[in-house]
Amino acid sequence: MKPEEMAEASAEDLMSELSSDVVGLSSSEAESRLLKYGSNEIAEKRVNPIVKFLAYFWGPIPWMIEVAAVLSALLGRWEDFVIISLLLLMNGVVGFWQENKADRAIELLKKRLAPTARVRRDGKWIDLPARELVPGDVVRVRLGEIVPADVKLFEGDFLQVDESALTGESLPVEKKAADVAYSGSTVRMGEMNALVYATGMNTFFGQAAKLVEEATTQSHLQKAVIKIGDYLIMLAVALVALVFVVAFLRHESLIQTLQFALVLVVAAIPAALPAVLSVTMAVGAISLSKREAIVSRLVAIEEIAGIDILCSDKTGTITQNAIKVAELVPFEGFEEKDVLLSGLLASREEDRDPIDVAIIEKNKEEKIDPSGYNLKKFEPFDPVSKRTEAYVEGPEGSFKTAKGAPQSILSLVKGASENSSVDENVNAFAAKGYRALGVARTDLDGAWQYVGMIALNDPPREDSAETIKTAQSMGVKDKMVTGDHVAIAKEIAKMVGLGTKMEPPSAFVDKPDEEAEKVIEDADGFAQVFPEHKYKIVELLQSKGHIVGMTGDGVNDAPALKKADAGIAVSGATDAAKSAAAIVLTKPGLSVIIDAIKESRRIFRRMNSYAIYRISETIRVLFFITLSIVAFNFYPVTALMIVLLALLNDFAIMSIAYDRAEYSDQPDRWRMTSVMGMALFLGLIGTVESFGLLFFGLDYLHLSKETLQSLMYLKLSVAGQLIIFIARTKGHFWSYLPGKMLVGAVIGTQTIATLITVYGILVPPIGWHLAAIVWSYVIVVFLIIDQLKVRFYKSFDEGLKFMEDRFKVG
Repeated sequence: MKPEEMAEASAEDLMSELSSDVVGLSSSEAESRLLKYGSNEIAEKRVNPIVKFLAYFWGPIPWMIEVAAVLSALLGRWEDFVIISLLLLMNGVVGFWQENKADRAIELLKKRLAPTARVRRDGKWIDLPARELVPGDVVRVRLGEIVPADVKLFEGDFLQVDESALTGESLPVEKKAADVAYSGSTVRMGEMNALVYATGMNTFFGQAAKLVEEATTQSHLQKAVIKIGDYLIMLAVALVALVFVVAFLRHESLIQTLQFALVLVVAAIPAALPAVLSVTMAVGAISLSKREAIVSRLVAIEEIAGIDILCSDKTGTITQNAIKVAELVPFEGFEEKDVLLSGLLASREEDRDPIDVAIIEKNKEEKIDPSGYNLKKFEPFDPVSKRTEAYVEGPEGSFKTAKGAPQSILSLVKGASENSSVDENVNAFAAKGYRALGVARTDLDGAWQYVGMIALNDPPREDSAETIKTAQSMGVKDKMVTGDHVAIAKEIAKMVGLGTKMEPPSAFVDKPDEEAEKVIEDADGFAQVFPEHKYKIVELLQSKGHIVGMTGDGVNDAPALKKADAGIAVSGATDAAKSAAAIVLTKPGLSVIIDAIKESRRIFRRMNSYAIYRISETIRVLFFITLSIVAFNFYPVTALMIVLLALLNDFAIMSIAYDRAEYSDQPDRWRMTSVMGMALFLGLIGTVESFGLLFFGLDYLHLSKETLQSLMYLKLSVAGQLIIFIARTKGHFWSYLPGKMLVGAVIGTQTIATLITVYGILVPPIGWHLAAIVWSYVIVVFLIIDQLKVRFYKSFDEGLKFMEDRFKVG
């Protein structure tokens, strides 16, 4: 049967195509089909590289540069024409290269997040990257997984599949043998084997992807920085318009003024903004991935940096998730071996469930032989009923066995709504930090009997206590979240240094919002919670103004992960949880999350530094040049010098993405008032600094107009680059050393600027003597500004805090 015919085939027809033991494809056959049908990936719409490169030469900014170049040619200024054209070309090349670099980084992250599939190859169940699936493969799909390809179900009871991403249908759809499950849908309940019949762009999802493109979102940081760019453009246009009006009134050459005005606008507006944003985010994402934390969306980095409350799963995050059987407690009429055997029969090794593995490992020690029992039917763990059931044929006849939450197992036993032995053992286990698992089986009449309980031990990680202490020092409050008993949560909390105020759902569910918010905010953690309670916890914390990080791993955790400001899918999470999360961990433990927060804050700090630098530089250059022209009828630099200034600045500023940055000891938020205040302060001081040197050159050095212009060009170039080192820290510039790449870029570009002015390359020469005066003046003022900056930050922060406390403005 051809793969394309499988969708219409009945379950019986499919089975006839497979061997009786359903061995699946051989490795060699799979390889040949992979060549024939291609990779099981949804090909994204890609822009032709040539078209992408040419796009850098069209738009408002390139258009203005092109007009300026044409005006230079009309005026016969061929040197200006060549340099301006070179600027246009270099901007295109650098932008194209940086965007490609960011794209490659994102592709790498996507590969790390690529889902895997449980596949039957050469008669064995193995895990493979889902992209390697081919038509004809036998796969197993189960709770929490995303269906890896279009498949035909043929073995198992049923699936409940969420197809909302494909069809818009909000309710899960029930699927049985002979039904089709589509690639991209999420399994909400059940487990079945299936046959792949379509992969990649041939799937239902692939066909839809040809018609639509994924919408992208912008973070608060991106919106804020782009808004800054808009303000700077408006400021530049307003001041340049003033220059143009003054020149018109003075009867100066309109063509020359227009050329100068266009070049000034190009130099003032943040042309490098998109590249700096994308590169900084991409470099940061790669750095996070090296720390075993993969961001699924680059815009999530800002939210991670701002987390002030982290809701951490106990199991696998605070604890080791190395579950072991600590005790076996039989109830009346049963022995320990009966408890272990019943639990063993309700477990399945190939599902790799941690509890199943713990029971199987325990049996290897006890050596109970289950070979006389034949598994007829297996119902995997259901997060709603919180148990697993199996139908078994044994020497004494057919019976059922189940394991799960003690109260869930108790509900199976007729007339046993309460059982003191169950409660006593749950409390006794909890006092030791053990998790309780109930085990039951039916007798020959089909009546359920409570066989006993299994104590499961999952000790805290060695680094959990220290990591929680570190988180607290960073302004992050950790709240434990667990489905276990309150007593277990308290015991584990004591071990890792958390508070022991653990609240059950009854403390905040169905309560007035004000009361529930207070309970949630004051609690140290939450016990006996279901996934739907996680959503409520996040919602209540957000309503109090907190930036919330929420960890999760199950399919039912997806809503809470999506609701959280930073949803975190922990190591081993289901595909559904990964797709909903902002960050996916590939290594277990709380320390990975804290490392991710630290790195995200470093990335945020780089962007903050860039914003302050870019705004202050625009104010400094625009105000100085505009005031010089309007007030003194003097052009302090030529159009060509402005082009050179912009060219060298853009090269250096790209390296800020690789700068060393210190993470803040408190959650980061985008505080526009602080950024604008510091940028205005630096910009105005820089303007005064420029006029100081201008008057010194005129009144004391008596320089010619051409020489003075070269002198001012060098001053603007050197002083502008040194502003980066002032903007990057709140303390003195030496308090946190910059990265080698940033230092190298600044030294390199300013060496070029100095050589250009000293030897008169494209500009009038000034010689080494005047260049030394410029450097000495700039460095002295730089040290003074750095001192003033520290005092300004202290006064500004105190004033801002006073205003926030008194008038609630931020």
